[in-house]
Amino acid sequence: MPDVFQALAHPVRREVLRRLRAGPQSAGELASAFPVSGPTMSRHFATLKEAGLIRAERTGTSIRYRLNVSVADEALAMVMALLGRAHDEEEK
Repeated sequence: MPDVFQALAHPVRREVLRRLRAGPQSAGELASAFPVSGPTMSRHFATLKEAGLIRAERTGTSIRYRLNVSVADEALAMVMALLGRAHDEEEK
């Protein structure tokens, strides 16, 4: 799970995930939304894939990314559990 949190640490990667909540998008569609170079976006995509947060589907020369909801849900549940514990400890 540390890879997931490392992937979520960067604002560009978080925004990619927000955009993918609406549905799959091509690498080009996603990259055009950010003022960074192609190689930089490729590294962001690779980090998200390694963390299991997104999946890539190649069709010919095009790559479409989609959110891996199960991993995202697991990460969210872990964060919520941590926040819940912190909140419980503050109330003691």
